[in-house]
Amino acid sequence: MAFVLILTASALVVFVFHSGKVYLCSMATNKIELSADFAEKTKALFGEERYSQFSSALEAEPVVSVRHNPAKRASELFGEPVAWAEDACYLDSRPLFTADPLFHAGCYYVQEASSMFLEQVFRQYVDAPVRMLDLCAAPGGKSTHALSLLPEGSLFVANEPMPLRAGVLAENIIKWGAPNAVVTRNEPADFAPFKEFFDIIVVDAPCSGEGMFRKDARAVSMWSPSNVKTCVARQRAILSDIWDSLRPGGLLVYSTCTFNPHEDEEMVAWVRDELGAEVLPVAVSDEWGITGNLVTDDFPVYRFIPGFTRGEGFFLALLRKDGDGEVTQPRPVRSRAAALPKACNIACSWVKNSHEYNFVVENDTVVAYPRQHQAVIAALQSRLKVLHSGVAVAAVKNNKLLPLHRLAMSVALDREAFPSVELTCEQALAYLHREALALPSAPMGVILFTYKNVPLGFAKNVGNRVNNLYPAEWRIRKDPMEL
Repeated sequence: MAFVLILTASALVVFVFHSGKVYLCSMATNKIELSADFAEKTKALFGEERYSQFSSALEAEPVVSVRHNPAKRASELFGEPVAWAEDACYLDSRPLFTADPLFHAGCYYVQEASSMFLEQVFRQYVDAPVRMLDLCAAPGGKSTHALSLLPEGSLFVANEPMPLRAGVLAENIIKWGAPNAVVTRNEPADFAPFKEFFDIIVVDAPCSGEGMFRKDARAVSMWSPSNVKTCVARQRAILSDIWDSLRPGGLLVYSTCTFNPHEDEEMVAWVRDELGAEVLPVAVSDEWGITGNLVTDDFPVYRFIPGFTRGEGFFLALLRKDGDGEVTQPRPVRSRAAALPKACNIACSWVKNSHEYNFVVENDTVVAYPRQHQAVIAALQSRLKVLHSGVAVAAVKNNKLLPLHRLAMSVALDREAFPSVELTCEQALAYLHREALALPSAPMGVILFTYKNVPLGFAKNVGNRVNNLYPAEWRIRKDPMEL
């Protein structure tokens, strides 16, 4: 075991090298300097005793937690279970996730434990296929979680208006591998044409970030009463813009990573009274240490406070829109895609249960759309900026096909369609760095690389070299030898 210590202005950072793995530890050396205004308001909300325990917890290291992908069970990261999330655990220390090929393969997601409480909503209220929208979805924690929880036959839309964040969201959704996911880049108001279109909408609203103080120094420096007011106005606008897209009787999950009642309890009351909704209870265990409504006894909410719950600050409320009805069905939209040429038929054999998909050619790409969702996806494509939908199977060039990385990441991949080569960790990291690998015994043609029997992506052996087909924009930037 070896240690490397780096002293920064605010922390002592320790890298631990043990059994071929790299772990990142960080021990805070300075207290978080909270503004007097925040301390006064939060103490009044929490009470003296709760605030004292909370402020002491801010001096401790943030906990590290991961959530496993049930469709790609291969990760070796295990620890104490997260009580409210079935496939999640806390880690004793923070590994260097970039150095784990399984992280890049979508076998797990590094997610803050408190936000995994969304699972309880699904387990208690969702038992049939739904059409769902995650409105403010980047970087993808709640989205990938929902994709693992939704009943079979559901359609999921993850949206993020900010271009760079939307790109990260799309990458994480693709790596998770679910064929029923759509990623869009739109403002909430852009969903106006989709009236009563969704059964469930999750609004993890942009907020003042009080719950992230222990984890993000920028959240501390940016906090101010005026910023709280700005967030409140933005949250009301977002909720107003998206409300008509939720069907009567549909569920709205409203969440923030902040504590103040203006963005939390008061916002929930505003939705209930102004937009028309019932606030629903979510059953919890006393052992989880979740704090309820701190303002009124009128309705249930769920607040996660460091020092009481094992995670960062988080707030969630569940509302059901007044009325009862079914989601509206999209009007038929003429597809701009071309039918699949005979020369491309082999692409169908690369997808498991291919009879469940429609195969088309879009922009020289063979795409497989789940038959049951194709009309809805076409409607979304006609009105929104869609970054990802269906399964991009292959690129078409001169009537020849080359499988795409999105297929390798998808659980729809038929692994028997390609010869596979199992890589060592060193080889896998070199591949993810987009290096050329020397594999003299590899089969000729297209190869599926795997690591611990999990698909990593494609390569093509042309005899004198093996062409690396990993996406250039996703490659590991740092030299693998330095990881």
